[in-house]
Amino acid sequence: MIADGDRVAVAVSGGKDSCALLYLLLARQATVAERHQLIALHVQMHPAGLPDLRPVLEPWFVQLGVEYAFVPLELGNREAIPLNCQRCAWNRRKALFTTAHALGCNKVALAHHADDAAETTLLNLLFSGRLQTLMPRLEFFGNTITLIRPLIYLEERRLEQLARALGLPHHESTCPNAETSQRALVRRWLIEAGRSRRQIRANLWRAGWKASQHLTTQRFALPDETRL
Repeated sequence: MIADGDRVAVAVSGGKDSCALLYLLLARQATVAERHQLIALHVQMHPAGLPDLRPVLEPWFVQLGVEYAFVPLELGNREAIPLNCQRCAWNRRKALFTTAHALGCNKVALAHHADDAAETTLLNLLFSGRLQTLMPRLEFFGNTITLIRPLIYLEERRLEQLARALGLPHHESTCPNAETSQRALVRRWLIEAGRSRRQIRANLWRAGWKASQHLTTQRFALPDETRL
């Protein structure tokens, strides 16, 4: 996922998963042969009514000695608060890609894990009628930016353990749709599966990955050239 000469924007939302991702990539950077750069990138969500995490994250970035940048979420004139999940994700993704490109990054790392992939597979199947999951790697904008998911094979509980052990400055989600969204419904169903959850997760990921392989290359134009 990471090669010599890469400049990787690590998306840090402030949750346990993204904080763990940044920590692990920095630890990995000190032990691998390829020379690459990391930059922590945080999209500030307070324009959408969520807390400003800069006072929490900036001191941590400085302590880690990592390059970092904060970018405010830009909303259209007709955007209503709170945003629905689709518009919120679209705006955040646009801010990430646009800023990463402006900062000379050729890769963007997201902190999706194995549980996210399983939930996405089931979510797409139940509500969209298609079998598709989160891919470990995707090419965007004519291969200008590659999206990578280094944690995609890790269980969420392992990241929770790491965050607690290291005292990472993670922030619990205050999204107003966190408990009522379709994803929340799917997440609760998987949790209620109990001991069968691990096998269900593996099967969902395997099925979704096989069905998604033909979608590994997506074509878009960069936001500053045309609409995303």
